[in-house]
Amino acid sequence: MGYVKPEAVVEQMIQAGAYKAGLPTKDLLIRGFLAGALLGYAVTVAFSAIAQSEMRIVGSLVFPLGFVMIVLLGLELVTGNFALIPLAVLERKTTFGRMLYNWGWVYVGHLIGTFFYGLLFWISATKMGAVQDPTVGKMIAKVAEANTLGYAKLGFLNGWTVAIVKAILCNWMVTLGAVMAMVAQHVIGKIAAMWLPILTFFALGFEHAVVNMFLMPTGMLFGANITLFDWWFWNQIPVTIGNIVGGLTFTGLALYFTHRRREEVKEVEAAEEAA
Repeated sequence: MGYVKPEAVVEQMIQAGAYKAGLPTKDLLIRGFLAGALLGYAVTVAFSAIAQSEMRIVGSLVFPLGFVMIVLLGLELVTGNFALIPLAVLERKTTFGRMLYNWGWVYVGHLIGTFFYGLLFWISATKMGAVQDPTVGKMIAKVAEANTLGYAKLGFLNGWTVAIVKAILCNWMVTLGAVMAMVAQHVIGKIAAMWLPILTFFALGFEHAVVNMFLMPTGMLFGANITLFDWWFWNQIPVTIGNIVGGLTFTGLALYFTHRRREEVKEVEAAEEAA
């Protein structure tokens, strides 16, 4: 499938981070909007599969379709950018300010896109509220309550710790999915490589900030007994923090420090090849 070596992948990560950091606001919002909506599609497909099969693993097998569409279409996923853009900052190919600019506007785009799709899905599933408690809607509401009120019951320290740890574990896999797409040169190879880590995070029930942007407000539409405060304080904020730590540390920096080849090393290798 045209395998790309890890050293070249890290170089691609740096270049991708620099490119993303230079995108204008319009593109960040549009691409963030589309990515958020596509993840909403993926969640509803996965939950439908779980409802029909009564097995979470079946939903996990189909969930990566949203991530695949996002990557292949060159859209913006802030959780992936948590790993890529900091490397461009380290290499002085962009600035810390541009990194935060990208993260902020893509985050806003996700919020709009996930809510927009969630509203349309609620209209479709309930026929404008005429049908109560459709199966997938009930599942979304249940997860929304579990991932907010469940942490609240643990108290601030334990609740935030659990949410952050689950978010770290999640984005370790999600950012690995973004990177794995770079290890192949052909579309089929890219799809196969990125499918595995995304399947893993969803199957294990970890916390993804953008997925939660869909689950929480859509869950409220379907009757979840949570508030905006519950959503943001007990989930969105700690999960975002955990996603940053997981993606930046265990994918971005880890791969950078072990596979980044400095110029002097490249020169030596080039001289050896010439000899």
